[in-house]
Amino acid sequence: EHIEEEVGDLLFAVVNLAIKLKINPEDAIENTNKKFESRFRYIESKIDIKNATLEDMERYWEEAKNEIG
Repeated sequence: EHIEEEVGDLLFAVVNLAIKLKINPEDAIENTNKKFESRFRYIESKIDIKNATLEDMERYWEEAKNEIG
């Protein structure tokens, strides 16, 4: 429970920082989720996730970052 509370405090602080920087925190997390999904779909198009090693996934993750941002 204590760790959950600390994580909550961290998230609260990050949201406050975003607001101070005039960044909408909901938009920021939504855009990050979209970016993650695009990269993950890229990986899925290249390899069978169920049989891939962590090294395979890391290699394609880096490739996805270079290819699609």
